[in-house]
Amino acid sequence: MHLAYPAVLAALLFCTGLYGVLARRNAILVLMSVELMLNAVNLNLVAFDVWLSRAAKDTLHSGQALTLFTIAVAAAEIGIGLAIVLAVYRDRGTADIDRLRDTAETPGDDPDHPDAFGTEKAEATA
Repeated sequence: MHLAYPAVLAALLFCTGLYGVLARRNAILVLMSVELMLNAVNLNLVAFDVWLSRAAKDTLHSGQALTLFTIAVAAAEIGIGLAIVLAVYRDRGTADIDRLRDTAETPGDDPDHPDAFGTEKAEATA
């Protein structure tokens, strides 16, 4: 098999993932798109490793080792990312990225904070 086939497939996967990251507003779909991009990189690593090992008669397979490392990092990233998305969903009731940006907390939002209702200013003028 030629190197062009997995390279083209990896390019299509990466472009699909990039479109998903840029166009989607749901945090879970953005995480899935990032995983598509990482899988495209993994496909390229393995394809080039096989291609280079045939050319140089090398048996080190460093591309496959890097792919296993990338899969482990991606599994940790998706676990932490899903935990953050679930915590935000429980707190705010939505996983929409645009709404989360609009409802960012400001210092005046906390009713327990002394400056929340201007109590210090009212006491200073009285």
